[in-house]
Amino acid sequence: EGLEAVRKRPGMYIGGVGSKGLNHLIYEIVDNAVDEHLAGFCTQITVRLEKDGSCTVRDNGRGIPVEMHKKGVSAARVVLSTLHAGGKFDDSAYKTSGGLHGVGSSVVNALSTYLDVQVSLGGWVYHDRYERGVAVQELDEDGLLPKIGKTKNSGTRINFLPDPEIFEKTRFSATDVKSRLHETAYLNPELTIYFTDKRKDPQEEITYHEPDGLIGFIKDLNSKSEPIHDPVYFKGEAEGIEVEAVFQYVNEFHENILGFCNNIYNAEGGTHLTGFKTTFTTVMNQYAREIG
Repeated sequence: EGLEAVRKRPGMYIGGVGSKGLNHLIYEIVDNAVDEHLAGFCTQITVRLEKDGSCTVRDNGRGIPVEMHKKGVSAARVVLSTLHAGGKFDDSAYKTSGGLHGVGSSVVNALSTYLDVQVSLGGWVYHDRYERGVAVQELDEDGLLPKIGKTKNSGTRINFLPDPEIFEKTRFSATDVKSRLHETAYLNPELTIYFTDKRKDPQEEITYHEPDGLIGFIKDLNSKSEPIHDPVYFKGEAEGIEVEAVFQYVNEFHENILGFCNNIYNAEGGTHLTGFKTTFTTVMNQYAREIG
């Protein structure tokens, strides 16, 4: 459960300590917010690259639970400092979820110089803070997170600074982060993502909202090619598993198939992508025979 293993072997959890692993810290926090969106409780996510090198991710979801956990501390502290303690291990919390399946927030915490969290829930703003995965915020007299203000909103705000003792470089790649956020917006057409890079002068601000979803995604992918027909889109559900797909042929000899599972891009493919290819080939061959 402890986070010592994460700091000892970070590559096992985020894939490496280079630029890709560094950016992955942001994706893990964003993926948690996307899970809230998929569960029907979040419509907006804000990602801000701060001047001091840290990153702030804010969502308007339900907020990390702050009540007393059976471990004797706030549930939020358990989630942020214990592996495999996220809501993704509770069948009633999320129908679908991405990221590292419950270890994402705690891994980000372990690999950060500090992680500061504010939870807006039930009319109050609760605060917690960690340094290299160790809690430094004193709890109130009831053993819960202290209240630092009142609010009419709900959601979670996390600000973290990557640890230079872990990573080769600690400057996030705005290009890679923006690409991932735009991709996420295409996959979630009812979600709006606000990106700000305060490291630039003037600061860069972009809003990602793609109501056309996957159809807009494939049009963007093929914007520099010559399509030979409009995008073909379909969506279905079987045994509780929902599948959404779109395809479009272009006038060139190049195949580009992207597969996602629970909003996460599968660079190595997977059984879902293999099954899609097999079925698609079978159907198209049958169609070709029917039209002669």
